[in-house]
Amino acid sequence: MIVVDVNTVAYLWIPGELTALAEQVLARDPHWVSSVLWRSEFRNILAGYFRRGVLDRDAVDRCLHGAESQLAGSEYLVPSELVMRKVAASTCSAYDCEYVALADDLKTTLVTSDTQLLREFPMLATSLRAFADLSAGAS
Repeated sequence: MIVVDVNTVAYLWIPGELTALAEQVLARDPHWVSSVLWRSEFRNILAGYFRRGVLDRDAVDRCLHGAESQLAGSEYLVPSELVMRKVAASTCSAYDCEYVALADDLKTTLVTSDTQLLREFPMLATSLRAFADLSAGAS
């Protein structure tokens, strides 16, 4: 089990240059969990793609349905106290600290591309590339 932030979810479901890497992460560990926050953030990302004409409504709906199905039953409400502890220990946003707090609470790794999270929480956060490379080295 790994915690993923919204960007990792977006890389998997919205075709782009990091989709293959997100697929490698999924192949290494298919049990993804996240904060319920991911839903609002993902809808906002998709709204941007839709408004810029990058994705049409059908593509947005497919991304939403796929991601929601993937994470169904694997979403957590993160206690504010845990989030605020991470806020106090960093300069990261409360949004980002929610994912870190979840990883810490579940005693697992946050897989993210957020360089600030990777820098400020190196014991809890791992990059997509590093996580995917671990599986390549194990083969």
